[in-house]
This record gives sequence, structure tokens and C-alpha cells, in this order.
Amino acid sequence: MSRLIDLSHTVEHGMVTYKGLPAPVMCDFLSREASREKYGPGTEFQIGRIEMVGNTGTYIDSPFHRYPDGKDLAALPLTSIASVECLVARIPESAGRAIDRLPFSQDEVRGKAVLVHTGWDRHWRTDQYFEAHPYLTASLAAWLVAAGALIVGIDSFNIDCIDTGERPVHTILLGHDIPIVEHLCGLSQLPDRGSRFFAVPVKVKAFGTFPVRAFAIA
Repeated sequence: MSRLIDLSHTVEHGMVTYKGLPAPVMCDFLSREASREKYGPGTEFQIGRIEMVGNTGTYIDSPFHRYPDGKDLAALPLTSIASVECLVARIPESAGRAIDRLPFSQDEVRGKAVLVHTGWDRHWRTDQYFEAHPYLTASLAAWLVAAGALIVGIDSFNIDCIDTGERPVHTILLGHDIPIVEHLCGLSQLPDRGSRFFAVPVKVKAFGTFPVRAFAIA
């Protein structure tokens, strides 16, 4: 029987996803106690409020994140972010930080989600998570475009190297309408081939990045 496999980190008050960006702030807009004055006896509700940047938890980058005229979250076609047949590339730590090839042919990649499993998610919520993470190279990003990937994800801090200000992988993939999912987790639970990947954000206009409840059916 098929299984639903969660590939998302939990978003919590005060957690840091990306150093230098503010942590989410969560509070009551309407507390249960205050709501009792508005409703009948024995009836209460909580309405929560959250303040956060789009780059929080496990999130998706749309082309608008990089390009002012790119597709925003509301314009992402569901065909590229929901029920996409999936390939999982296992990259051992011994391969080094810069990932420049995947164990698939271009024919296999066409029309699929490509998820890069490095195991870096084991460092989540530690200082190590932000340091010397594995990333894709520009040449691999160009290869993924040529291969016809629909969406690309990784379980590390960033799909790009951040040692300098350039972001070639974001530039190449988002420039070809290929969404990016960063900070995935749990990819070890997926088979290399055959699962179906979902990373659907809220349908927000004029916004480039937003958390997703990424998961797969395997």
C-alpha cells in the first residue's frame, strides 16, 4: 500500500531557518479566554497570528523570488508542484560540497521532480546547519534545465553555494520556470524512483517564496 511521507520541518516560534533573517513570531490574535466573551457558554476559539519571512522552514522558491517579471506563487502551475513523479539522488558526504552530477540520465529526469538527498537535514537547528553545506553547481543546474526537470529540491541549507554573492543555481533554474524547494528533510524514507512529490504553497500574489508542507506518496 502507498505511504504518505512528510518531508517538511516543523515551523516553531523563534526558530532560525536562515541566519540573518528574522525568526517567526507566533501569538494569539484572539485567545481562547478572550473569545469566551464573544460566543455562547462553553464555546471558545483561538485565532492565531504569525509574523514571518517567506524563507521559513521548508519552503518553495518561485521565479518571482529571483526575477521581477517571473511567476509568483499564485502563478505556479499545479503540474509542477503537486503529484510530480520523483527521482531521489543519493549524494554521499564523500562526494564533497559541490554536487555537479546526478546518478540519472537526462531521459529519466524529463518531466520529474528531482530531490537531492545529502543527509544535511541531520544538522537542522544546530550551528553546523549553516556552515559548509552541500550545494549544486551551475553546470548541474544547466544540465537539469536541458533534461527538462519540473521542480528541484534539496535537504540542505541552500541549493547554491553562499560563499560569494552569486546564486547561479537560483538564476538558472528559476530563469527557466523550475521551482526550487530548500530545507527538505526525511528523503532517506523515499525510494530512488517512483514516488510522487507535493510542495504546494499558499496561493499568494506578488510573493516569491513561502513555506510548504512538502510530502511524497511512495
